[in-house]
Amino acid sequence: MEYRPLGRTGVEVSPLCLGAMMFGPWGNSDTADSTRIIHRALDAGINFIDTADVYSGGVSEEIVGQALDGRRDELFLATKFFMPMSEDPNQRGGSRRWIIREVENSLRRLNTDYIDLYQVHRPSPDTDVEETLGALTDLVRQGKVRYIGSSSYSGSQIVEAQWASRERNLERFVTEQPPYSILVRGIEETRTTTATEPTNSRRRHGGGNRRDRDGPGTNPTEHQLFQEPVRGRR
Repeated sequence: MEYRPLGRTGVEVSPLCLGAMMFGPWGNSDTADSTRIIHRALDAGINFIDTADVYSGGVSEEIVGQALDGRRDELFLATKFFMPMSEDPNQRGGSRRWIIREVENSLRRLNTDYIDLYQVHRPSPDTDVEETLGALTDLVRQGKVRYIGSSSYSGSQIVEAQWASRERNLERFVTEQPPYSILVRGIEETRTTTATEPTNSRRRHGGGNRRDRDGPGTNPTEHQLFQEPVRGRR
């Protein structure tokens, strides 16, 4: 397995990341099978796993945490927060109140004392970006989180966040995870990212026509992206 730099963090990760969204009731309810998949990925050299608190209501994080027992130091572990975790309107979003609480929940479910990459699952128009970045900065300084990232942010939202980080002396997002798949590829000309649903499984298993699925360039391993470091282009 070859490894590539993750942005400018100095961390080397495998070009393939194991996404854990389908571990648990949302996808595969067989915990033993999910554990085998995780171990197989680690044995193959994949050292990057991505999950989120909301996936299967926290069960995905629990499965990942159990599978990594004794192997935590082998990999770069990423998770996310923001989505509703209950009907309580304050158990969601990017507020300091929720971030400080939810990181503890994720640490417990993941059976670890630190998260390598803690990502905001969605931008919050109702929360000042300084509020979110301030709470995340505190987590980094406390050693509970190593790096922070964004997900599904627009270009202007990323610029705003990076400006706030610089002007307020706060930690900055080191990654962005937008919707990106073999069918949705417009971002390739603007930035290199960690991708959500890279096989676009929902369309592969029903939506789209044959031309969409089997046309030129739909084999991701043939694309130049797989020949480049995992970092943004200038």
